[in-house]
Amino acid sequence: MARSPRKASAKSANAPKPIKRSPGRPAKNAVPDVPDQDELHRLYEQMLLIRRFEEKAGQLYGMGQIGGFCHLYIGQEAVVVGMQSMARPDDTVVTSYRDHGHMLACGMEARGVMAELTGREGGYSKGKGGSMHMFSREKNFFGGHGIVGAQVPIGLGLGFAHRYRGSDAVSMTYFGDGAINQGQVYESFNMAALWQLPVIFVIENNQYGMGTSVNRAAAGRALADRGKAYGIPGMQVDGMDVLAVRAAAAEAIAHCRAGKGPYILEMQTYRYRGHSMSDPAKYRTREEVDTMRKQHDPLDQLKEIMVDQGVSDEAFREIDSKVKAVVSDAADFALSSPEPDPSELWTDIIIENSSHTPTEKGAA
Repeated sequence: MARSPRKASAKSANAPKPIKRSPGRPAKNAVPDVPDQDELHRLYEQMLLIRRFEEKAGQLYGMGQIGGFCHLYIGQEAVVVGMQSMARPDDTVVTSYRDHGHMLACGMEARGVMAELTGREGGYSKGKGGSMHMFSREKNFFGGHGIVGAQVPIGLGLGFAHRYRGSDAVSMTYFGDGAINQGQVYESFNMAALWQLPVIFVIENNQYGMGTSVNRAAAGRALADRGKAYGIPGMQVDGMDVLAVRAAAAEAIAHCRAGKGPYILEMQTYRYRGHSMSDPAKYRTREEVDTMRKQHDPLDQLKEIMVDQGVSDEAFREIDSKVKAVVSDAADFALSSPEPDPSELWTDIIIENSSHTPTEKGAA
């Protein structure tokens, strides 16, 4: 198994909280198992794909090929890979603007995601959405959202749709620690609990809301406890350990599929880069970031387990070569794709139904 997480040492007063489970939460139901080698390979490859993709996106941004905002997911890969590894194709996903990793983990093609980042016609939103606003109905990915916390009521609505249609599918609703104090989040908690909706509220606590430490912004013992007033169970999880995430996901998904209502998972994770590409991240020390990389990196932790199981260096080189080829192909596809025609500005704005004619009484 992976080595036990240790508290990050940092001189900064904003040093992250130690990664641990909430006090009083029984661990027996969420003990990480070790899947077979095929699954371990798949988890490692998916996390590596997200990391290499994000590194390439950062390079393209620096070259002026990506406009607008760009929020990288480097360091947080274990959260979405672990969660989605336990999901079904009919489960839905909605998230915030730090969303590229979620798209890839949902099965969206790297080509289409990169093309959208660069504003090209071959992108998932035909070049109109950019980094924060991609969408794939085919993959049940209902978007990244630029307004902090605004995706949470949408995730609630998706959970309502599952319940209304008699499905046992689950709404995976991701948001960050910076959104946890938004009023609409608690309105969603209340309604989800009241109607016993199958929503997993996944709090990606990467320790900083923009430049403000969660220790300075959020009161209470743990963000996982924020649903207690509504009777929503919560668990604090080592979000840097993909196997721990899988175990927690399995428990939360089983709870929701059984019709027991929503569940909160606080994933204690960490982003290695700044909030966005324009953020120099001077609010934390280099020592803090280096400590997290050396002691908690999700790829290194999983690689250690795989090495213990006899996976060779050659196998890791093959995975790395495969991932690099996918990312390189995605970048080439994006940069060679045409920009959208100006007429594209007028598509996907309004649905016209010529068969419906408003009555005089109902006409506005």
